[in-house]
Amino acid sequence: MAKIRKGDLVQVISGQTQERGGSRGKQGRVIRVIAGKDRVVVEGVNFVTKHVKVGQTQRGTKTGGIETMEAPIHVSNIALVDPETKLPARVGFTVGTDDRGKTTRERVFKKSRRVETKKSKAAKAEPTASTKDADKATEKATEKDAD
Repeated sequence: MAKIRKGDLVQVISGQTQERGGSRGKQGRVIRVIAGKDRVVVEGVNFVTKHVKVGQTQRGTKTGGIETMEAPIHVSNIALVDPETKLPARVGFTVGTDDRGKTTRERVFKKSRRVETKKSKAAKAEPTASTKDADKATEKATEKDAD
């Protein structure tokens, strides 16, 4: 049973950053899974330009030219996104039996192994007394300017 299936929400975890023209950090749905090559096609990720020969349909409209399309990306470069936290997470399987005795396997998101960073701790902390005093002083100053 594959960990990544068609329709899953995934995030690119390796490659160039978006500032440098890459796809790292982008999230998208899996369009197609190529199991033999361990690759998947993700919507909105890994765009390539393809030159298609110009032709005509039966109605006379022109086809072809330069098209952009999504190219396959290796499964080691993406991670499934946990729908609760909207962050990439590891996936495991639980084995159980249904009411008829048939063995079933379900995908389960494992707990995040992330460590809280200093920035996130500072954002969660309550404002200190000195910050509250500074906020009050700025409010008073803006009130005086308005009068």
